[in-house]
Amino acid sequence: MSLRLLLVRHGLSSFNKERRIQGRDDLSNLSNEGHEQAKALGRSLQDVSFQAVYSSPLQRAAATTASLLEAHAGQMPAAVFDDGLLEVDLEPWSGRTINDLMDGSAESYRIWKHRPMELELQRRDGSTYKPLPELMEQARGFITNLLQRHPVDGNDTVLVVAHNAILRCLMLVLLGEPDNGFRRLRIDNTSISIFNLRPGVDRPQVQIECLNSTTHLQPLPKKGKNGRLVLVRHGETDWNKAGRFQGQIDIPLNDNGRGQAAAARDFLKDIPIDRAWSSTLSRPTETAQIILEAHPDVPLTQIDGLVEIGHGLWEGKLESEIRDGWSELLETWKRAPETVQMPEGETIQDVWARSVRSWGEIADQLKADETVLVVAHDAVNKTILCDLLGLTPADIWAVKQGNGGVTVVDIADDPGQPAVVTCLNLTSHFGSVIDRTAAGAL
Repeated sequence: MSLRLLLVRHGLSSFNKERRIQGRDDLSNLSNEGHEQAKALGRSLQDVSFQAVYSSPLQRAAATTASLLEAHAGQMPAAVFDDGLLEVDLEPWSGRTINDLMDGSAESYRIWKHRPMELELQRRDGSTYKPLPELMEQARGFITNLLQRHPVDGNDTVLVVAHNAILRCLMLVLLGEPDNGFRRLRIDNTSISIFNLRPGVDRPQVQIECLNSTTHLQPLPKKGKNGRLVLVRHGETDWNKAGRFQGQIDIPLNDNGRGQAAAARDFLKDIPIDRAWSSTLSRPTETAQIILEAHPDVPLTQIDGLVEIGHGLWEGKLESEIRDGWSELLETWKRAPETVQMPEGETIQDVWARSVRSWGEIADQLKADETVLVVAHDAVNKTILCDLLGLTPADIWAVKQGNGGVTVVDIADDPGQPAVVTCLNLTSHFGSVIDRTAAGAL
């Protein structure tokens, strides 16, 4: 039992097209292209039923909600318009172009782009305020109210349609408010992000199923000025399907896993790829080789640092077999993975250190015009992504990596900013926005 949240940004608006600041003022409306984007998203969600729909009341979001629901064509609840989903209040900037801000308010705009929590603005009545801390408080209130209406021990699927900044803040609240997290995320027009919430000890257990998917419009979001890394988890194995712990035992792909790799190949066939890396184990290596069939001149390099976590004595065992011998340790692994030393194996900190180091070595080699492919494993990918999102080893269950799922990381255009998780765990190339890959052991 869990609560599934589908978070959607409004479609392309008139101010988006003109590169104007929108903020909380309702001066911008949904463009014709934005309506078509919303309809495309609605059609892509036709296999998903919703128990509730919440929308910002601002017209660009409300119109997106209406077009999405119309195209969905299923039995849908009426939208509830909630002020808790209003966009960030940038009152003195509303309506101004980005170029105008960069010329006339350069220092304030630089703070917004680099240290957004510190930005202070002055309202027309002369009062000063900090927009992002206010928005974070608004996001906390919305999540609190939402969880009262839709408990995590139920089975509701809820659609939320809002704006760029408030959606980022909602995600940060769900993830425990990691430091400097606001600029680590990207939310494109009509992108969909899926968060699963389950009962936890002190707070709900939160999992990002996917982030910033725009596959109803194009395979991947537009690349920025700097290098891009495409991170893929290997395809399915028989042990994934059975729920058997693989770790560093060299289990090959099964036929479904090869099919998943082929689907990823077709999904990425028109994406320029310049170089590729994989773990030295056969399942990610074969996945990478199948993907590179569409890019036959791209060299593949194998790296030991990307090898899966060593489960030690757990390797080759089903969860039921592990529970028979290590029941308390297994429960601790599920609840507090950062505290577990695998019997004759590794800790998550061990994996974190080598995987993040290997990832950094690859990223440091990137040229601005390059896109590279990296294929690795569940725990390896999770540690890399937790590091990029500002999370900790305690948070590895917060990131889902489906077999054959595609994640994109872009090096920030500004060298002083962290890399951006552009999208995470795209699995629509298997036929659904929802990740339906096997939930097998690592």
